[in-house]
Amino acid sequence: MKYFVTGATGFIGGCVARQLLVAGHKVITLARTPSRAQALEALGVKVHAGDITDKESLRTPMTGVDGIFHIAAWYKIGARDTSQAETINVDGTRNVLTMMKELGIPKGVYTSTLTVFSDTRGQIVDENYTYTGTTFLNEYDRTKWKAHYEVARPMMQAGLPLVIVQPGLVYGPGDASIVHEGWVNYLRGKLPMTPSGTTYCWGHVDDTAHGHLLAMEQGKVGESYIIAGPKYSLIEAFTLAEQISGVRAPRLHPAPWMMKALASMIGLIGAVFPPPEPYSAESIRSSAGVSYLGSNEKARRELGYAPRTLEQGLPETLKYEMQQPGIRFQKR
Repeated sequence: MKYFVTGATGFIGGCVARQLLVAGHKVITLARTPSRAQALEALGVKVHAGDITDKESLRTPMTGVDGIFHIAAWYKIGARDTSQAETINVDGTRNVLTMMKELGIPKGVYTSTLTVFSDTRGQIVDENYTYTGTTFLNEYDRTKWKAHYEVARPMMQAGLPLVIVQPGLVYGPGDASIVHEGWVNYLRGKLPMTPSGTTYCWGHVDDTAHGHLLAMEQGKVGESYIIAGPKYSLIEAFTLAEQISGVRAPRLHPAPWMMKALASMIGLIGAVFPPPEPYSAESIRSSAGVSYLGSNEKARRELGYAPRTLEQGLPETLKYEMQQPGIRFQKR
């Protein structure tokens, strides 16, 4: 089979592309600067110059494929410049899915996220849950919500042969996101605190990518599947990290109200003295006792999805991070 994958130069998309190749499929992708995708080309991926924000640049690489994986996204928390968030996450999704419709591509998988449900306040929700609020913790959540509910789902309900997958927090070797930054700061002894109550569903990137392939192979058109892993609080995750690495986990665990107060204060000061992105008002507000929790029961039942635990996946991740150049980690 021949598949078109957006975001193949990224973390999840790259893993999906590699798993497709291992399974014997042909993979086509898009890159704004093809020279930066040489590693993919070396594996056998066909790379076209283009951008999901330029609809016509999608036509040639998408023509004649058996299916598409739309994974590319703007993913930043606390960024000073959010001007590309809606252009990429909303308009880019519309471009890819509209081209899919125009070309009559038989099936597609769209990567949404658990964060479209916003803070579930400790509740483990399923695919039928809908966040109906009007405020969002950050621009990523807002624009992915818009792409999910105003673009992908309506087109799917109108007959587009699409399957939606919703990962949770994705971790693993090779990450370059704010999740990776958190591990690096922890290993360097520069993570000052872990807020109490903050809880995520942690999914290893290999499992998340496999969930995409399962959705293409076995997912029912018109359905959504939560492909998140098991839930752990930040305190639990870093306590486990200490057991694995020997690096002392933060002992300061501020309550949500303290984090929100800190975010408000930084918001005022940040207008004059902008802090580093991980310590921006948006970043702190987005981790102030929030929970992004979803049940993967449907994916387990219908797709055979079986994600590993954090105890199984974190050792490999921390080992990778500790072996990177410039990482001098602090033993307890």
